[in-house]
Amino acid sequence: MRTTSSRNGNARTGPAGPGRPVTVCGLPVHPLTLEESVAAAEALIEDGGPHQHVVLNAAKIVQAHDDPELARIIRSCSLVSADGQSVVWAGRLLGSPLPERVAGIDFMLALWRSAARNGYRVYLLGAEARVVEETARIAAGQGVEIVGYRNGYWDESEEALVVAAVRETRPDILFLAVPSPRKEYFLARRQKDLGCALMVGVGGSFDVVAGLRSRAPRWMQRAGLEWFHRLVQEPRRMFLRYAVGNTRFVALTAAFRARLLIGRRGDA
Repeated sequence: MRTTSSRNGNARTGPAGPGRPVTVCGLPVHPLTLEESVAAAEALIEDGGPHQHVVLNAAKIVQAHDDPELARIIRSCSLVSADGQSVVWAGRLLGSPLPERVAGIDFMLALWRSAARNGYRVYLLGAEARVVEETARIAAGQGVEIVGYRNGYWDESEEALVVAAVRETRPDILFLAVPSPRKEYFLARRQKDLGCALMVGVGGSFDVVAGLRSRAPRWMQRAGLEWFHRLVQEPRRMFLRYAVGNTRFVALTAAFRARLLIGRRGDA
């Protein structure tokens, strides 16, 4: 078991774990606030791992219903967060209420604060070289112990070298900024080799931290309109994802809602 202590060397009482997930569209989601999610992550780090965290949004739920292996990976993860507001709304419709959206970037930044406070060692993997370098600089400036970083471009022949480079630094937390489902597959395949307690896929979060992309205003985030902000920023890349993916997600949620109502009538 990995032993983690605070920077002053004092032992800490371990926080509570993630608890039992609820089910949204056939996939598990932990009904936790951002603060509770960080506490759960700290418990997983104290446990020593390896543990994988994953976020769910409408696109990933649709992907998982097309890809049984991705669905299996999501079900195997130790901590699953509702990254999209649409997942929170679907949870309410399906009788699996979630307290709030836990956006992947918010979770990452909150974990940085936890790492600075608790002395966790952090490795950053992903994005372009200049982006991950700038992200590492910013994180270190916030008191995070960055033990290593590397860009997210490698082929199959280089994978073992990438894994070895991460393992050599003995990080407590690995943040992986590559697209889905590549990050989920990589972490599931290599989690025992990476030598970290907690592995967190963060998608394009490094780009936001480094200033290449901006987040939606707070009012758009609260209203569940961050997707529209991303569509305006990246129309070519995001149009099909939202036009097709969101439509399929609505249909999928409606199908699960219909099953729920039929089941209730059958029990009456």
